[in-house]
Amino acid sequence: MKDGFIRIAAISPAAEIADAAKNARRIAGLAREAANGGAKLIVFPELSLCGYTAGDLFLQEKLLSGCVDALFYLAERTQNLNAVIAVGAPLAAEDKLYNCAFIITGGRIIAAYPKTHIPSYGEFYETRHFTAFDGRTREVTLRSGEKSMTFPMGYVVCKCLSVPEFTLAAEICEDMWVPEPPSVRLAQAGAHVIVNLSASDEVIGKTDYRRTLVCAQSGRCECVYVYCGAGEGESTTDAVYGGYKLIAESGNILAEGSGLFDGADVIATEADVKGVAAERRRRNTFGTHECEEVYFDLQAEKTPLIHRYIPAMPFVPEEGDARDDRCGKILAMQTAGLVTRMKRAGAKTLVVGISGGLDSALALVVACLAADKAWGSRENVIAVTMPCFGTTKRTKSNAVKLTNALGAALREVNIKKSVLTHFADIGHSESVHDVTYENAQARERTQVLMDIANQTGGLVVGTGDLSELALGWATYNGDHMSMYGVNAGVPKTLVRHLAAYYAQKCGNKKVKEALISICETPISPELLPPKDGEIAQRTEDIVGPYELHDFILYNVVRRGYSPSKVYRLAVHAFVKGEDGTDRNKGFTKEDIFKWTDNFYRRFFAQQFKRSCLPDGPKVGSVTLSPRADWRMPSDACADMWRRELKQAFEESKN
Repeated sequence: MKDGFIRIAAISPAAEIADAAKNARRIAGLAREAANGGAKLIVFPELSLCGYTAGDLFLQEKLLSGCVDALFYLAERTQNLNAVIAVGAPLAAEDKLYNCAFIITGGRIIAAYPKTHIPSYGEFYETRHFTAFDGRTREVTLRSGEKSMTFPMGYVVCKCLSVPEFTLAAEICEDMWVPEPPSVRLAQAGAHVIVNLSASDEVIGKTDYRRTLVCAQSGRCECVYVYCGAGEGESTTDAVYGGYKLIAESGNILAEGSGLFDGADVIATEADVKGVAAERRRRNTFGTHECEEVYFDLQAEKTPLIHRYIPAMPFVPEEGDARDDRCGKILAMQTAGLVTRMKRAGAKTLVVGISGGLDSALALVVACLAADKAWGSRENVIAVTMPCFGTTKRTKSNAVKLTNALGAALREVNIKKSVLTHFADIGHSESVHDVTYENAQARERTQVLMDIANQTGGLVVGTGDLSELALGWATYNGDHMSMYGVNAGVPKTLVRHLAAYYAQKCGNKKVKEALISICETPISPELLPPKDGEIAQRTEDIVGPYELHDFILYNVVRRGYSPSKVYRLAVHAFVKGEDGTDRNKGFTKEDIFKWTDNFYRRFFAQQFKRSCLPDGPKVGSVTLSPRADWRMPSDACADMWRRELKQAFEESKN
């Protein structure tokens, strides 16, 4: 439960139709097993205490009283479990019969949720037995022998005292399939977790549609949505029940299984309720509703991430087809943004500083694609190579080969003399390889590009990527500046995939060879003299591995996670998973701490550079544009973040 992770289990037990006592014993045992395995929320199907297909037996007093006794038995037998249980049963109240989801914890029923939408079509005839919820929340009292329990029935949000973000509500099966599900109101009332107790039968094609509904509802309601269907034991007289289960979070599937198709009678995962709360805070259109609240408490424990997958590269899909699809769309978005800017500015040329590195290669590809679309020709794309002290034969050769293969115009402007003259003007020694030595080159290159753009009536196309913007790895008013930054929304880990994608899809052998060579070249600004003809200055040796920085960037900016949570997830993804798996990423906990601390230090200190960025297209969920998603004072202090990070690191060593 630490960091907001709650382990959830959805279970489809074998049902005994109309035998509530036997079902209660089975459910109690399964709940105990799940709780002993760390589950804090355990969900069972619709009418799971008696079976969904009991038919007219629902009108038998014996079945109804048996279900009440079973509820009391279940509450008593699970009272010592550090968990919340959601179970289905009929409830007779006010001379009506309701199909309810009961929430049980600490030996008592704390809330009941009557089904709002009662189907009576196709194979369903629930209106024969059940009354639809009328929207009026009221108190209900149940009695079993000398015992009684009183609880609210209706629109209720159950709130955990020890983990305030763990807030819970329920709806039942058909309620999700209608235009206005009750879960919308419950989510707006503060429920971060919605459970759906279901008994949806299986027909061909239904699984795909149901999966779409669950994912969409979890995304629309910005919640964790737990769907648990009835399975084995339900009557198959006219239908088959497959025990389909799915747990989704904010539109993403965390766990899925079906007893009928894959033998998964239990699925479990860790949901991030703090993450859900953070996402809701980002959205000012979510809306609010008033509902009754009830409180429960659980012992707060650390929930190991055994089932939840934490991707090491959150910006890059792991599946090849999905990755290719994303790369194609991003290139199209970059191209469309640049074409619009070209047309509005009346640009006659596009000027790109080409270094032989990844970012400038991608920018040149985008410029050529934009020229194809706007002009039908690439002859007015001007690629400028500007060798200086740190330029190597490999990078210069790659720059030339790529430019020629793409069909752009190539210009070479050697800036050594200009930079040396500048050193003489300001009294700086060529032998002092400090930040002045490096930045003078970057600013001279930008001046050359800007002036060539002025000469030709063109636009300077920026090359810097999202990861560099996050770290401030750019020379202020040097490569920091352009007239349109096509890579501004693309993180470094994705830049490489975009270049590789275009290499494979362009159909030009020479372009492919040049891009592959560029992808294999170490990342460097090449501002220091080479050593033995090889690159001497490797960016990742200075600022840290981009794979790790992009992971941090996503979880800090997109997810809003605390430093301790970012550190925990990074260790899980890059060092050793909490399931005991060695990730084999080549990092230690010390590495994670060092580079995460460096990220926070640079991210805060370099905001002044982001405050005056050139325009550039947003292509994903993270952008650092001061005009769009990220507005931060340049004088903000990182000390609180770094102190928490250090504390988390020290605790992890014990």
